[in-house]
Amino acid sequence: MNMISCHYDANDVRTGILHIGVGNFHRAHQQFYTHLLLNEKDQHAWGICGVCLLPSDEKVVNRLRAQNLQYTLTVCGRNGTNEVHTIHSLRELIWGVEDPDAVVRKIADSSIKVISLTITEGGYNLDKETGEFLLHDEKIQFDLENPASPTTVFGFIAEGLRWRKVKNGGPVTILSCDNLQHNGDTAKRAFTTFIEAQDKDLAAWVKDNVTFPNSMVDRITPATTPEDIKRLNKLNGTQDKVPVYCEDFAQWVIEDRFIAGRPAWERVGVEFTDDVSSFENMKLSLLNASHTLLSYPSFLIGYRKVDQAMEDKDLVQFIRNFMDIDSTPFVPVPENTDLEKYKETLIERFANHSVSDQVSRLCFDGISKFPVYIIPNLDKMIKGLKDLTRPAFLIASYRHYLKYKTDDNGNTFEVAEPWMTSSDELLIDSDNPNDFLKLSAFKGIDLRASEQFVELYIQFVDVIKDHGITPVLKSIIK
Repeated sequence: MNMISCHYDANDVRTGILHIGVGNFHRAHQQFYTHLLLNEKDQHAWGICGVCLLPSDEKVVNRLRAQNLQYTLTVCGRNGTNEVHTIHSLRELIWGVEDPDAVVRKIADSSIKVISLTITEGGYNLDKETGEFLLHDEKIQFDLENPASPTTVFGFIAEGLRWRKVKNGGPVTILSCDNLQHNGDTAKRAFTTFIEAQDKDLAAWVKDNVTFPNSMVDRITPATTPEDIKRLNKLNGTQDKVPVYCEDFAQWVIEDRFIAGRPAWERVGVEFTDDVSSFENMKLSLLNASHTLLSYPSFLIGYRKVDQAMEDKDLVQFIRNFMDIDSTPFVPVPENTDLEKYKETLIERFANHSVSDQVSRLCFDGISKFPVYIIPNLDKMIKGLKDLTRPAFLIASYRHYLKYKTDDNGNTFEVAEPWMTSSDELLIDSDNPNDFLKLSAFKGIDLRASEQFVELYIQFVDVIKDHGITPVLKSIIK
């Protein structure tokens, strides 16, 4: 274990970035890169003001405040050697439930040049079929009608930008750091649709004064359980109430479209480009899609840790076949990237015993993940008359996971699907497996229209129910 010290006085750092969503991934990724950059004396204007907007954020807010907003990040090496960083880049922390006006004031502050976001794939409030912003959502309607009392991220940013405009606070960049293809374009569509519906004058100002770069982010960061806190503190000789741990791989590729200036993140390994499409396609189609492919079958077999699942040779072969046969034909390779090496590294990353990610984390919120990670390439596979065995098996496994909530060993579990609708629940409860194919997770594609897919899917549904996951998995390994 190596304890890594910073070389800057945190008290000299000013905030130039406001970040909404101070979760584990943000603290292992964007905060980490910024913390490294602050060692450069000419970059001290880029400290981060964190913003939390949910009632459930109270615990992490209080714990971070109790330790002067500092926390430890343990970077778990694939070679078994860990690095421990004490992160100082979080300079302010505002809890919107406690002080909503402070959030608005900070967005309006001219010193803030970048507003970054990790609000999850489902947090952009978009229709899964059309991609349009859902203006009729109850919370959205409240914020549209009560601009001075925002409750959603859209309401807060609109009100903050309105005051920024009034105060001549200058332009600002909104930078999505969520796992969405074209995440900047997605953020732009969501925020500008909301603002246009609420305030046309502000919408005109935003058009000229706000940019939305696309970005691609990558670093496996498990949830931190109470047992992890004890383990990490014992390992590191610390008493951190909110430690984070992650893998030793990290990547961040960003379109260089910052209207008000930006940190020199390229000095610490961030790649700036004119187009992130090939990077994000590669990552979503291989890493994120493979994580989803692994999640439900391995959980139903009985695995609860990803590295344990990766000791199962059948699962490893299943994932590798998916990468090579199903995904690679649809992945444009970024310049200077060895795709075979990238796939080999993914297998190593999944198997990292030091990280030991939770399978339940991969299973979380499939409703939001399928439309982003699985459906785009599945649509291409269907149109290209490709073999649909693996995606049909995955979706049959997902149905079994949601419907029966029992693994092959008889262990029951609860599912975590925050964006599941009452209509989804009826489709899951139905004894007709074809009804499940109308789930909101699959909007935008009619899986029932593919005879090959339906035949495979129905076959897998029946065999999984009668015999469990393992025999089916073995039957489809090539």
